[in-house]
Amino acid sequence: MTARPVPNLSADLCGLNCPLPILRTKKALAPMQSGELLQITCTDSGTPTDLAAFCKQTGNELVEAWQEDDKFIFLIRKR
Repeated sequence: MTARPVPNLSADLCGLNCPLPILRTKKALAPMQSGELLQITCTDSGTPTDLAAFCKQTGNELVEAWQEDDKFIFLIRKR
């Protein structure tokens, strides 16, 4: 099993409900450089679908998504 890449920035969005995780993700990505990785952790069960659509729409790459207990974790590479 290969190790996950180390994110340049992490954001804990646990406890926030739609649409806040997507809005905060967009805000976190804004100052980042192209190619940098953002790790998002959240608890809203709608976020996996919303974040996949957000990445597709904005051209950012959803590198990896996984779940640990009640938390959803995403690695996003800025376009």
